[in-house]
Amino acid sequence: MSILINGSPVPLPDDPRVSLLDLLREGLQLAGTKKGCNQGACGACTVLVDGERILSCLALAVQYDGRQVTTIEGLAEGDALHPLQQAFVTHDGFQCGYCTPGQICSAIGMAAEARRGVPSHVSADLTADVTLTREELQERMSGNLCRCGAHNGIIDAIRETVAAEMAA
Repeated sequence: MSILINGSPVPLPDDPRVSLLDLLREGLQLAGTKKGCNQGACGACTVLVDGERILSCLALAVQYDGRQVTTIEGLAEGDALHPLQQAFVTHDGFQCGYCTPGQICSAIGMAAEARRGVPSHVSADLTADVTLTREELQERMSGNLCRCGAHNGIIDAIRETVAAEMAA
């Protein structure tokens, strides 16, 4: 039994109480996924499981047997940053950088939700195609906190990559 993490099989931990976050950080030394509140309130630990965003601090690693987990380390291709990672650099979408990995993974998962037509709290028409306006992006990313105040850069980076891709 194993989890596929960033394309590599990883055995499940012997202790079924180990969170996915602790497996990533302590077991595999993948320090990109951050431990913020450890209660599911800040989004710093967001990773992708089969393309959907989850809070790894609230997930037991054993729940993900046979599934694909992607962390911030798994987004780049060699030395080439993922387009959203590059956009965060270009738009100064970080200050301290602590929330950045979770923000980026969350934005990728959010984009997949929007492509599927999943409405948000601010969606005016629940049956229409999703248009990722600034207000939509702010609402959809509200589960990821940035304590430094880089929100404008974060939204600009997402608009440049994800929203522009959906509009095309």
